[in-house]
Amino acid sequence: MVEQPWDRLRLSTYLRAVLGPSTELQAVEPLGGNGRAADPKGFGYGQPFQVRCRVEGAVRTVVVARTRPVQGFGHDYPEDRAWQALYAHRAYNTFPGHVRSLDVGFRRADGELVSAADAVEFFQLVEKADGALYWLDLDRLLTGELRPLDVERATALARFLARAHGERRDEPTLYARRIRELVGHGECLMGILDSYPHPYPLLPSQDCEAMERAAVGWRWRLRSRAARLARVHGDFHPWNLLFGAGADFSVLDRSRGEWGEAADDTAALGINYLFFGLRRRASRGGRGVAEPFRVLWGSFFEAYLDASGDADHGRFLPPFLAFRALVVAHPVWYPNLDQSTRRALIGLAKRLLSSEHIDPLAVPELLSAGS
Repeated sequence: MVEQPWDRLRLSTYLRAVLGPSTELQAVEPLGGNGRAADPKGFGYGQPFQVRCRVEGAVRTVVVARTRPVQGFGHDYPEDRAWQALYAHRAYNTFPGHVRSLDVGFRRADGELVSAADAVEFFQLVEKADGALYWLDLDRLLTGELRPLDVERATALARFLARAHGERRDEPTLYARRIRELVGHGECLMGILDSYPHPYPLLPSQDCEAMERAAVGWRWRLRSRAARLARVHGDFHPWNLLFGAGADFSVLDRSRGEWGEAADDTAALGINYLFFGLRRRASRGGRGVAEPFRVLWGSFFEAYLDASGDADHGRFLPPFLAFRALVVAHPVWYPNLDQSTRRALIGLAKRLLSSEHIDPLAVPELLSAGS
């Protein structure tokens, strides 16, 4: 990343707003060694510089602290570095003996410096899309009959993902990060397992530990496969998809970074065909994934594999699908599930994490005998 130099006039305007209207900028200087010895530290997260100014007649030196915009170490995206600055402003000022943080701010694309020190909450303003959430289609099929449009929509979603995933990026640190976060992020496998009630009869603590150990094995098998790094959505599920007329749809709430593993997206949607299919079967007695949800699972994955040409998809799908199975089995997220459905989903997660690869089209068979 090539960084644009800081504009002195913009910096002067900002300092007057923070330190007082009498502030005069005198010098902007690098911050580092004192010239007497070579610094043995070859790399650091920070990229600070110091600013010498005069405030009400007295010389004052302040430091502009920034997180280095490099790939890796969880600093890949601007929002990662924003978190570091927002955290540091509060944390510096609540720890004894620490240098004080005077402000926290951000720099706009045009170079303007903006204070955010008083912020207590951040928000987005987004456009509103018309349509009906896709989960309503699946809910109708708990008791209704399959329409040609249902298959058309599943196929359209698959082809959309294949096109999106066709954009690739050569950045191994981002792929390793996505695989690492699948295992250890608070919203992913370990975080979800921690948030289950403990003790919980359907998921004893020793089973959680075994799944975490298996997930770490998956992490070390997958993390080096960076050639698969693709543009992803990150939370491509039926509550984030709005259908209008026919097979036209809009997408909501992209999450967890712009780049990752394609199987993350197919698992996020695909698990819901299994989830609703298990619910339909439970309502009528019996085990396994009921029709028409098996048809939708098959239609989705056949279309995706055909459009993407991803012959190795089944080698990457298991840990992502296991994570999603644990989400939809969760008693907090989905409190009113039949216990047989919950048990089947947890059993699926265990089997997936203990496998090496799967045939995506055969996954419903894993549930045909229950767990």
